[in-house]
Amino acid sequence: MRLALAQLNALVGDLAGNATRILEASRRAADRGADLVLTPELSLWGYPPRDLLLRPALLEAQRRSLDQLAAALPTGVALLVGVAEPVDANDQPALHNALALVEEGRWRVVARKRLLPSYDVFDERRYFRPGREAAVLELKRAGRSWRLGLTICEDLWVEQTPLGQRLAGADPIADLQARSAELGEPPIDLLLNLSASPFGQGKAALRRSLAGRAARRLGVPVVYVNQVGGNDDLVFDGASFVLDPSGAVLLQQAWAAEDLSLWEVPETVLAGGLPPAREPSTEPSAEEQLLRALVLGVGDYARKCGFGGALLGLSGGIDSALVAVIAAAALGAERVRALRMPSPWSSAGSLEDADALARRLGLACDTVPIAPLMAAFDGALTPALGAPPAGITAENLQSRLRGTLLMALANQQGQLLLSTGNKSELAVGYCTLYGDMNGGLAVIGDLYKSTVFALCAWLDTPASGPYRAALGLPAEGELIGAAIRSKPPSAELRPDQRDSDSLPDYAVLDPILRRLIEEMASPEQLVAGGADPALVERIWTLLRRAEFKRRQAAPALKVSPRSFGSGWRMPIAAG
Repeated sequence: MRLALAQLNALVGDLAGNATRILEASRRAADRGADLVLTPELSLWGYPPRDLLLRPALLEAQRRSLDQLAAALPTGVALLVGVAEPVDANDQPALHNALALVEEGRWRVVARKRLLPSYDVFDERRYFRPGREAAVLELKRAGRSWRLGLTICEDLWVEQTPLGQRLAGADPIADLQARSAELGEPPIDLLLNLSASPFGQGKAALRRSLAGRAARRLGVPVVYVNQVGGNDDLVFDGASFVLDPSGAVLLQQAWAAEDLSLWEVPETVLAGGLPPAREPSTEPSAEEQLLRALVLGVGDYARKCGFGGALLGLSGGIDSALVAVIAAAALGAERVRALRMPSPWSSAGSLEDADALARRLGLACDTVPIAPLMAAFDGALTPALGAPPAGITAENLQSRLRGTLLMALANQQGQLLLSTGNKSELAVGYCTLYGDMNGGLAVIGDLYKSTVFALCAWLDTPASGPYRAALGLPAEGELIGAAIRSKPPSAELRPDQRDSDSLPDYAVLDPILRRLIEEMASPEQLVAGGADPALVERIWTLLRRAEFKRRQAAPALKVSPRSFGSGWRMPIAAG
């Protein structure tokens, strides 16, 4: 039997368009001799559809799309597609997260997701009820009857050892074993997992580890098909794969790109013999994976939201430099525009560095000095204040002037404004509402400052050259530049200002923030571990006080275990 792994990039809620993409992939697969086409979790909707699932009109549109798929699917090929199955509307939630089998002009639901994540960015129990039974699909192909175990995403995440914890409830893998034993049925031939698992650093290796454990428990190959693409703040990296019964990789699909691969199930694997010869599995470095995810997230956010280009403020600092590189890689340099907005406190070096970076990347770069605007605001506010704006008020005014200029250009030119703030700044409130926080997408809002430095350092090494070339970026020499990477971080809102005037060094700050944010550690736990009590209390206070700012921030592309946004639900007013 030949399986086609259709690693697709869906547009959330575009049922008709997604059905067309699925049909096109199925036709290509059928032309190559596929027997069964596998698509990701909720592939007809795109993941996560969120409250679109509550619209009855879209559920009716789903039925029409499935009918059309069934009528148009090539003869001889079957299709597994992710759907939302309506059930008794009087018993909420009224849906199952399900898989439908499409073949021979008909479709029917054949599996229902059993473990429903409602943690971090997931909220599936708002919409779905869990399935109750292990799902086994019997499919006659290639002169024999195949028994396929069906699971959906979280159903595979049942091992405590690699996770440290798991959802309470069924163990779908154990239930597949028990079903065969209790009913006297033959064991399954394959385990299929259709998934929508977002990118996270180290996540791909964890998925393979979990799938490998399931393969060894069941003694069968595992076929894992993951969604790819950026959907709002979530980025799905694809990286689908096939494992043999020992957990070794037989097939690896593309990272952060659509892919259609065929895998013919070898009889030697089913018989428990040695798997066929295979190339060693390779994967991009951690830095490349992170950069690929950010580039995919920016490109899809702009495309799916209808923006033809992007705009960013280019200060000559490392944050805006990294965002400029990501934007150029995602959209093409010709569709990215930069704006320099010097004040009397902007250093000549920063202006030169911004201009040099724009030339290296091939970005159009304009300059609008803000000194005249600062003087106008001083004149307008002095009568009401009794004196010109000073201190933090004057600094924030500079940031808000820049934010207003950027929004004006983005509005006039129909561009997506990219915010350039990092996670360290968002965490402690070292950012200005309606100023540098302005934008439609916070590209590096889930990267700590120390991660920004590390990623920029990698971009300036020869190791990044092949990936840079593949993205249309200059492949030779430095990209960010030593001048930008070695510059002490500064907002340049007053003479000789440094971030370290207001914050601990990022090498000290970021590890504490990681413990407080991603591990949910208490200040007392950090102090017990040897951290300075006064420093911890200061950072903890800044983190809590900045919550009102984060509530108004642009969505940030999620790349860490816990990002600000849908996975961070803290009250603003709290004791």
